[in-house]
Amino acid sequence: MAEAPFLLIERDGPVVIVTLNRPDTRNAISETAHSEEIAEFCARTTRDMSVRAVVLTGAGKAFCAGGNVKHMAEKAGMFGGSPFSIRNQYRTGIQLIPSALYELEVPVVAAVNGPAIGAGLDLACMADIRVASEKALFAESFVKLGIVPGDGGAWLLPRVIGMARASLMTLTGDTIDAAQALEYGLVSEVVAPEQVLTRAVEIARSIAANPGHATRMAKRLLREGQDMKLAPLLELSAAYQALAHHTQDHHEAVDAFLEKRAPEFRDQ
Repeated sequence: MAEAPFLLIERDGPVVIVTLNRPDTRNAISETAHSEEIAEFCARTTRDMSVRAVVLTGAGKAFCAGGNVKHMAEKAGMFGGSPFSIRNQYRTGIQLIPSALYELEVPVVAAVNGPAIGAGLDLACMADIRVASEKALFAESFVKLGIVPGDGGAWLLPRVIGMARASLMTLTGDTIDAAQALEYGLVSEVVAPEQVLTRAVEIARSIAANPGHATRMAKRLLREGQDMKLAPLLELSAAYQALAHHTQDHHEAVDAFLEKRAPEFRDQ
């Protein structure tokens, strides 16, 4: 019998809820097929202009435990073979995920329902907004296993919480709780466990209430702005703004504002 999909995908109007669906392994990502499934989802979602926001969460008690430590011990899957094989398996496996999520135009809200460890923390950092359960835990734990962040964590984490705190988390591998994650700016809110998905969906719906072309391009400007000088970012902003001014949804938004009514956007 074929294995169940790694991702459970639900549609709620313009919002898509994606759940990592391996609760028995705490949603660990060690199979190339898992990475491919996430990359394929991102590509499909970018093409679907009716999707305006994505919520990402985990099934069961964990958000994502990162790599499967049992597979590491067994030298199985992406952890097996020669150094050259392992290098290639990272490049064609789990490293598909940061590239795919970085290129995903649709805003992503992570509902961190439990531990986000190693690659699981890095996955959370790939989202645009993070809401955490009071029971969530976070660790950039690679050094505890004698390895390094292999999925882009050394690029992602400093951009979310700053170099000093990212260095502390990366070099100690120690775990922080939800309250400390909030203090670090790693998450924007901490809520009761039973509210984490509901709150993430609320934020996603608030994003999705705006024209999709505007939120997609605004997200891209935020991402590109991390690595660009001001002058080229201004040029890119001007080009995006020219496109935005010629959309039907922009005209509808202006008309609705002036007429003091709710807008009706059609993703056009």
